[in-house]
Amino acid sequence: MVKLQKEDIINFLKKNIEPLDDYGDDLGYRAAVYLLDGTFLPCVLFRNSEKITANTLARVKEAMTRKSIFSRRQESNLDEILKSLTVFKNRLRYADIAKIERSQYAFPPSINKQIKGETSMLWTAFVARFYDGRCLSFATSWGNEFFDMPQGYFVDDIKEIINHSYVTKNGEIVEHHSFDRISRGNELEKIYRERPFFECFVDGL
Repeated sequence: MVKLQKEDIINFLKKNIEPLDDYGDDLGYRAAVYLLDGTFLPCVLFRNSEKITANTLARVKEAMTRKSIFSRRQESNLDEILKSLTVFKNRLRYADIAKIERSQYAFPPSINKQIKGETSMLWTAFVARFYDGRCLSFATSWGNEFFDMPQGYFVDDIKEIINHSYVTKNGEIVEHHSFDRISRGNELEKIYRERPFFECFVDGL
């Protein structure tokens, strides 16, 4: 396979992908890619490399400015900042990409915006109603960039989001109550979860 040029990646994303604006002054473009060795990655989030670099430098400078030679806490905070921005991410080099296409696991931004806040601590649950009338349960503990989907259903088929709810096995939509996904687990339909993804930073995106 032949390497895809940076300009081709940028052009495809801007022409074919509606971005998420959940990253401050940055945008996130969600896609699927094939690597040069043929590996398929169904969930990749593309972002502007200059902006993430500037934001990282600003956070580091702020932490260093507040640092005291007597304060181990500030030094620890700086370590955590650097880890969160570098070590704890799945990263992909754009130079390894041979082909790019839409991801079947990325909700349209208009649907993402309907997902409102945490249902409970570190848990956001919601029901997606599809145009054919079927309702499915979804949940995430850390992000809404990509979600698993049942076979035969597509993200563009979602009509609306019903927040803080689940679908029971008899098709009823019920509101979330503390620990009910555990205590009532046998009564609930399958809950589709967030998918892991790679981040890819591109100059000029």
